[in-house]
Amino acid sequence: MKKRIAIFASGSGSNAQKLMEHFKRSNEIEIALVLTNNADAYVLQRADNFEIPTHIFDRNEFYQTDEVVDLLKNLEIDFIVLAGFLWLIPKNLIHAYPGRIVNIHPAILPKFGGKGMYGDHVHQAVMASGEAEGGITIHYVNENYDEGEYIYQARYRIDKNDNLEMVKFKGQQLEHQHYPRVVESLVKKISK
Repeated sequence: MKKRIAIFASGSGSNAQKLMEHFKRSNEIEIALVLTNNADAYVLQRADNFEIPTHIFDRNEFYQTDEVVDLLKNLEIDFIVLAGFLWLIPKNLIHAYPGRIVNIHPAILPKFGGKGMYGDHVHQAVMASGEAEGGITIHYVNENYDEGEYIYQARYRIDKNDNLEMVKFKGQQLEHQHYPRVVESLVKKISK
């Protein structure tokens, strides 16, 4: 029986797309559901292209009810991957999936993490600091933004002529290269 992943995303979903591509032909793991808090998120189109079911939820459903947790349990989801999901994960979801929720952050944590540090905000902060390197951190999710245990980090060089788009590109290349592989290794370790 395949292990089942749910992806949470809020926007375009380029990492979600790479995960969908990676597991499309897997005999062991499948992307079973894509969830979003944004009815206009392009990730919904990406999921549709791969014939993956989707679920859109609002703040009330996510934080005030167990509906999302119940949906995941009913669909026998084994593992949760955040891919550009911007809301803090509520305690009921963390308790339902202990050590089974991961996120990717576009910087080398613990620097440039925390509330409000996502996407371009992170890249701009990294560039403004004069750092010689940028990078990514794949980490477990806990009750606080970007504070879960680190699983994997990778770095890229920031050249003095790099603009925001170049830094973003270098970071995304690392994300797309490493996230599916790391997720696969983590999911394979869990027992069904």
